[in-house]
Amino acid sequence: MPGGPEAGSCHSAVDDELIKKAGVERPAERPVLTVPEVFALADAMPPRFRTLVLLATFGSMRWGELAALRKDHLDLDARTVRIAVAVSEMKTGELLTGPPKSDAGTRTVNLPEVITGELTWHVQRFSEKAHDGLVFVGEKGAQLRRSNFSRVWAKGLKKAGLPKIHIHDLRHTGNTLAALTGATLKELMARMGHASTKAAVIYLHGSKERDREIADGLGKIVEKGLKPKGEEGDEGSAGVLVPSA
Repeated sequence: MPGGPEAGSCHSAVDDELIKKAGVERPAERPVLTVPEVFALADAMPPRFRTLVLLATFGSMRWGELAALRKDHLDLDARTVRIAVAVSEMKTGELLTGPPKSDAGTRTVNLPEVITGELTWHVQRFSEKAHDGLVFVGEKGAQLRRSNFSRVWAKGLKKAGLPKIHIHDLRHTGNTLAALTGATLKELMARMGHASTKAAVIYLHGSKERDREIADGLGKIVEKGLKPKGEEGDEGSAGVLVPSA
Protein backbone atom coordinates (compact mmCIF):
# COMPACT_ATOMS: atom_id res chain seq x y z
CA MET A 1 0.00 0.00 0.00
CA PRO A 2 1.44 3.41 -0.92
CA GLY A 3 2.42 5.60 1.97
CA GLY A 4 4.96 4.09 4.33
CA PRO A 5 8.21 5.88 5.15
CA GLU A 6 8.18 8.12 2.13
CA ALA A 7 4.85 9.65 3.17
CA GLY A 8 6.62 11.57 5.89
CA SER A 9 8.81 13.27 3.29
CA CYS A 10 5.81 14.71 1.49
CA HIS A 11 5.92 18.04 3.29
CA SER A 12 9.65 18.51 2.75
CA ALA A 13 9.10 17.76 -0.92
CA VAL A 14 6.53 20.52 -1.03
CA ASP A 15 9.05 22.87 0.54
CA ASP A 16 11.53 21.91 -2.16
CA GLU A 17 8.84 22.67 -4.79
CA LEU A 18 9.17 19.18 -6.24
CA ILE A 19 5.47 18.47 -6.14
CA LYS A 20 3.32 19.87 -8.90
CA LYS A 21 1.37 22.83 -7.61
CA ALA A 22 -2.33 22.29 -7.10
CA GLY A 23 -4.78 25.10 -7.87
CA VAL A 24 -5.59 27.42 -5.01
CA GLU A 25 -9.28 27.36 -4.13
CA ARG A 26 -10.93 30.63 -5.05
CA PRO A 27 -14.65 29.70 -5.04
CA ALA A 28 -15.91 33.02 -6.37
CA GLU A 29 -13.77 32.67 -9.50
CA ARG A 30 -14.61 29.10 -10.48
CA PRO A 31 -17.43 27.85 -12.74
CA VAL A 32 -20.30 25.86 -11.27
CA LEU A 33 -21.93 23.05 -13.23
CA THR A 34 -25.61 22.27 -13.09
CA VAL A 35 -26.64 18.83 -11.87
CA PRO A 36 -27.59 17.75 -15.42
CA GLU A 37 -24.17 18.91 -16.63
CA VAL A 38 -22.43 16.85 -13.94
CA PHE A 39 -24.27 13.71 -15.02
CA ALA A 40 -23.73 14.51 -18.70
CA LEU A 41 -20.00 14.66 -18.01
CA ALA A 42 -20.15 11.42 -16.02
CA ASP A 43 -21.92 9.75 -18.95
CA ALA A 44 -19.30 11.10 -21.37
CA MET A 45 -16.38 9.58 -19.46
CA PRO A 46 -15.13 6.01 -19.88
CA PRO A 47 -17.26 3.76 -17.60
CA ARG A 48 -14.42 3.28 -15.07
CA PHE A 49 -14.28 7.04 -14.47
CA ARG A 50 -18.02 7.77 -14.35
CA THR A 51 -18.22 7.38 -10.57
CA LEU A 52 -15.07 9.43 -10.04
CA VAL A 53 -16.87 12.44 -11.53
CA LEU A 54 -19.87 11.93 -9.26
CA LEU A 55 -17.80 11.36 -6.12
CA ALA A 56 -15.62 14.40 -6.80
CA THR A 57 -18.81 16.47 -7.04
CA PHE A 58 -21.18 15.11 -4.44
CA GLY A 59 -18.45 14.00 -2.03
CA SER A 60 -16.56 17.31 -2.32
CA MET A 61 -13.29 15.44 -2.87
CA ARG A 62 -9.97 16.69 -4.21
CA TRP A 63 -8.08 14.93 -6.99
CA GLY A 64 -5.37 13.64 -4.66
CA GLU A 65 -8.00 12.24 -2.30
CA LEU A 66 -9.76 10.41 -5.13
CA ALA A 67 -6.53 8.95 -6.52
CA ALA A 68 -5.55 7.63 -3.07
CA LEU A 69 -9.01 6.40 -2.00
CA ARG A 70 -9.16 2.77 -0.91
CA LYS A 71 -12.06 0.36 -0.58
CA ASP A 72 -11.74 0.01 3.18
CA HIS A 73 -12.41 3.75 3.45
CA LEU A 74 -15.88 3.24 2.03
CA ASP A 75 -18.91 2.27 4.12
CA LEU A 76 -21.61 1.83 1.53
CA ASP A 77 -24.20 0.75 4.11
CA ALA A 78 -23.64 3.92 6.14
CA ARG A 79 -23.23 5.94 2.90
CA THR A 80 -19.92 7.44 3.97
CA VAL A 81 -16.40 7.86 2.63
CA ARG A 82 -13.49 8.32 5.03
CA ILE A 83 -10.81 10.62 3.64
CA ALA A 84 -7.54 9.89 5.42
CA VAL A 85 -4.88 9.98 2.70
CA ALA A 86 -4.06 11.91 -0.47
CA VAL A 87 -1.54 11.39 -3.25
CA SER A 88 0.74 14.02 -4.77
CA GLU A 89 2.56 13.62 -8.08
CA MET A 90 6.10 14.95 -8.09
CA LYS A 91 7.78 16.49 -11.10
CA THR A 92 10.02 13.43 -11.16
CA GLY A 93 6.93 11.29 -11.75
CA GLU A 94 7.01 9.72 -8.29
CA LEU A 95 3.72 9.42 -6.43
CA LEU A 96 3.76 10.23 -2.72
CA THR A 97 0.87 9.17 -0.53
CA GLY A 98 0.38 10.66 2.91
CA PRO A 99 -2.17 12.34 5.17
CA PRO A 100 -4.09 15.38 3.90
CA LYS A 101 -2.26 18.70 4.15
CA SER A 102 -4.23 19.71 7.26
CA ASP A 103 -5.95 17.93 10.14
CA ALA A 104 -9.28 19.21 8.83
CA GLY A 105 -8.62 17.39 5.56
CA THR A 106 -8.99 14.09 7.40
CA ARG A 107 -12.74 13.68 7.54
CA THR A 108 -15.75 11.46 6.93
CA VAL A 109 -18.20 12.66 4.30
CA ASN A 110 -21.78 11.46 4.01
CA LEU A 111 -22.94 10.70 0.48
CA PRO A 112 -26.30 10.98 -1.28
CA GLU A 113 -27.97 7.62 -1.73
CA VAL A 114 -27.77 7.84 -5.53
CA ILE A 115 -23.97 8.03 -5.28
CA THR A 116 -23.65 4.92 -3.09
CA GLY A 117 -25.45 2.94 -5.77
CA GLU A 118 -22.97 4.20 -8.34
CA LEU A 119 -20.07 3.36 -6.01
CA THR A 120 -21.32 -0.18 -5.46
CA TRP A 121 -21.49 -0.70 -9.23
CA HIS A 122 -18.02 0.76 -9.69
CA VAL A 123 -16.29 -1.23 -6.93
CA GLN A 124 -17.67 -4.51 -8.25
CA ARG A 125 -16.34 -3.84 -11.76
CA PHE A 126 -13.27 -1.61 -11.66
CA SER A 127 -11.64 -1.37 -8.22
CA GLU A 128 -8.66 -3.43 -7.10
CA LYS A 129 -9.75 -6.79 -5.70
CA ALA A 130 -8.06 -6.58 -2.29
CA HIS A 131 -10.24 -5.38 0.59
CA ASP A 132 -7.99 -2.32 0.90
CA GLY A 133 -7.42 -1.96 -2.84
CA LEU A 134 -7.58 1.34 -4.69
CA VAL A 135 -11.09 2.40 -5.67
CA PHE A 136 -9.98 4.12 -8.86
CA VAL A 137 -7.28 2.77 -11.18
CA GLY A 138 -6.39 3.25 -14.84
CA GLU A 139 -7.18 0.99 -17.77
CA LYS A 140 -4.08 -1.11 -17.04
CA GLY A 141 -4.65 -1.24 -13.30
CA ALA A 142 -2.13 1.42 -12.29
CA GLN A 143 -2.75 4.19 -9.75
CA LEU A 144 -4.21 7.31 -11.32
CA ARG A 145 -1.94 10.15 -12.35
CA ARG A 146 -3.21 13.63 -13.03
CA SER A 147 -0.83 13.94 -16.00
CA ASN A 148 -2.38 10.89 -17.71
CA PHE A 149 -5.96 11.55 -16.66
CA SER A 150 -5.90 15.02 -18.22
CA ARG A 151 -6.29 13.52 -21.70
CA VAL A 152 -9.30 11.46 -20.64
CA TRP A 153 -10.75 14.53 -18.94
CA ALA A 154 -10.39 16.71 -22.04
CA LYS A 155 -12.14 14.12 -24.22
CA GLY A 156 -14.99 13.80 -21.71
CA LEU A 157 -15.53 17.56 -21.61
CA LYS A 158 -15.65 17.74 -25.40
CA LYS A 159 -18.08 14.83 -25.67
CA ALA A 160 -20.35 16.38 -23.03
CA GLY A 161 -20.24 19.76 -24.79
CA LEU A 162 -18.77 21.52 -21.77
CA PRO A 163 -16.14 24.30 -21.70
CA LYS A 164 -12.57 23.66 -20.60
CA ILE A 165 -12.93 23.42 -16.84
CA HIS A 166 -10.67 21.82 -14.23
CA ILE A 167 -11.52 18.64 -12.37
CA HIS A 168 -11.30 20.71 -9.17
CA ASP A 169 -14.40 22.55 -10.39
CA LEU A 170 -16.41 19.41 -9.63
CA ARG A 171 -15.53 19.81 -5.95
CA HIS A 172 -16.42 23.49 -6.20
CA THR A 173 -19.77 22.55 -7.72
CA GLY A 174 -20.44 20.09 -4.89
CA ASN A 175 -19.54 22.65 -2.26
CA THR A 176 -21.90 25.16 -3.87
CA LEU A 177 -24.76 22.66 -3.94
CA ALA A 178 -24.09 21.74 -0.30
CA ALA A 179 -24.36 25.40 0.67
CA LEU A 180 -27.72 25.62 -1.11
CA THR A 181 -29.13 22.92 1.18
CA GLY A 182 -28.86 25.34 4.09
CA ALA A 183 -25.70 23.84 5.61
CA THR A 184 -24.10 25.90 8.38
CA LEU A 185 -20.60 27.34 8.19
CA LYS A 186 -19.27 24.62 10.50
CA GLU A 187 -20.95 21.88 8.47
CA LEU A 188 -19.51 23.20 5.21
CA MET A 189 -16.02 23.46 6.67
CA ALA A 190 -16.21 19.86 7.88
CA ARG A 191 -17.45 18.56 4.54
CA MET A 192 -14.87 20.52 2.55
CA GLY A 193 -12.00 19.62 4.87
CA HIS A 194 -11.10 23.23 5.64
CA ALA A 195 -9.69 24.57 8.87
CA SER A 196 -10.21 28.17 7.74
CA THR A 197 -13.64 29.79 7.43
CA LYS A 198 -12.60 31.88 4.42
CA ALA A 199 -13.67 29.57 1.59
CA ALA A 200 -16.80 28.29 3.34
CA VAL A 201 -18.01 31.85 4.00
CA ILE A 202 -17.86 32.57 0.26
CA TYR A 203 -20.06 29.55 -0.45
CA LEU A 204 -22.54 30.68 2.18
CA HIS A 205 -22.62 34.15 0.61
CA GLY A 206 -23.45 32.57 -2.74
CA SER A 207 -26.15 30.52 -1.08
CA LYS A 208 -27.77 33.67 0.33
CA GLU A 209 -27.72 35.30 -3.09
CA ARG A 210 -29.41 32.25 -4.58
CA ASP A 211 -31.97 32.22 -1.76
CA ARG A 212 -32.82 35.83 -2.63
CA GLU A 213 -33.40 34.82 -6.25
CA ILE A 214 -35.66 32.00 -5.07
CA ALA A 215 -37.59 34.41 -2.86
CA ASP A 216 -38.05 36.85 -5.75
CA GLY A 217 -39.32 34.01 -7.92
CA LEU A 218 -41.75 32.94 -5.22
CA GLY A 219 -42.96 36.52 -4.97
CA LYS A 220 -43.85 36.56 -8.66
CA ILE A 221 -45.74 33.28 -8.29
CA VAL A 222 -47.67 34.68 -5.33
CA GLU A 223 -48.55 37.87 -7.21
CA LYS A 224 -49.80 35.87 -10.19
CA GLY A 225 -51.76 33.49 -7.98
CA LEU A 226 -53.51 36.28 -6.08
CA LYS A 227 -54.65 38.25 -9.12
CA PRO A 228 -58.36 37.96 -9.95
CA LYS A 229 -59.11 35.45 -12.67
CA GLY A 230 -59.06 37.02 -16.11
CA GLU A 231 -57.10 40.06 -14.98
CA GLU A 232 -53.56 38.72 -15.32
CA GLY A 233 -53.01 41.10 -18.23
CA ASP A 234 -54.78 44.10 -16.65
CA GLU A 235 -52.04 46.62 -15.87
CA GLY A 236 -54.51 48.66 -13.83
CA SER A 237 -54.56 46.01 -11.13
CA ALA A 238 -50.79 45.75 -10.88
CA GLY A 239 -49.57 45.76 -7.30
CA VAL A 240 -53.02 44.97 -5.89
CA LEU A 241 -53.15 41.50 -4.36
CA VAL A 242 -56.68 40.17 -4.32
CA PRO A 243 -57.13 36.53 -3.23
CA SER A 244 -58.72 34.33 -5.85
CA ALA A 245 -62.05 32.79 -4.98
